[in-house]
Amino acid sequence: MVKLGCFGGQCVVGESSSSSKGRSHGGNIKYGFSLVKGKADHAMEDYHVAKFVRIEEHELGLFAIYDGHMGDEVPSYLQKHLFANIIEEEEFWVDPRRAITKAYEKTDQKILSNSSNLGRGGSTAVTAVLINGQRLWVANVGDSRAVLSRGGQAIQMTIDHEPNTERSSIEDRGGFVSNMPGDVARVNGQLAVSRAFGDKSLKSHLRSDPDILDMHIDVNCDVLILASDGLWKVMSNQEAVDVARGFKDPQKAAKQLTAEALKRDSKDDISCVVVKFR
Repeated sequence: MVKLGCFGGQCVVGESSSSSKGRSHGGNIKYGFSLVKGKADHAMEDYHVAKFVRIEEHELGLFAIYDGHMGDEVPSYLQKHLFANIIEEEEFWVDPRRAITKAYEKTDQKILSNSSNLGRGGSTAVTAVLINGQRLWVANVGDSRAVLSRGGQAIQMTIDHEPNTERSSIEDRGGFVSNMPGDVARVNGQLAVSRAFGDKSLKSHLRSDPDILDMHIDVNCDVLILASDGLWKVMSNQEAVDVARGFKDPQKAAKQLTAEALKRDSKDDISCVVVKFR
């Protein structure tokens, strides 16, 4: 069992709103986060991770947004277990891509087999692992998104898994995509994403394998933003980067992003993590 030691910051979730910040052990990389409950008549369903851990001679930055639906049990489970499952994969230090893929799949199987306790809901996920401040591995299922600023230009690090873009995969699995007027496309008329953790009743028509992208963090990389679709529905990648780059303090940047999303009348839960490399 890998033991994770945390440095800086705290993780507060499940409240109507929360924010905090922290930094790497060396202090040169900082992060902040902000979560705000949406206007829907249910409990907050967005969860996050933002922390640095030391494992032997390595330092890992672990950042994530989990956007739940039909309950908060699955995103809460992901917050507690997904990163541990990734790091505990034997290949993690030699083949992070394979380790992340296997951990996502194993975690989804655990969620499905424990549906009696976790319910029949599900969650998107976007995770970022920063290895020794130099190599960034980003993975996602669903429409929570990661955007990197490189020289001030927004680079989308993830792929939004939407029913219309993965229609053939859904139909090959025996499902269908509905496109009702005034509504977004949905799998079997229910779910607005084509990949997710959980969702036992729809799982035969869904995927849970992540898209993964890695990048070397050089002097041109200044900001990383992870956020749920409560932000991205009302703000472009470049707009978010421009806002985040306007603050030295990543917590203030994250709070400004959630405030701007509310100002633009986003009705969903809004959560974001901002990482400042420089």
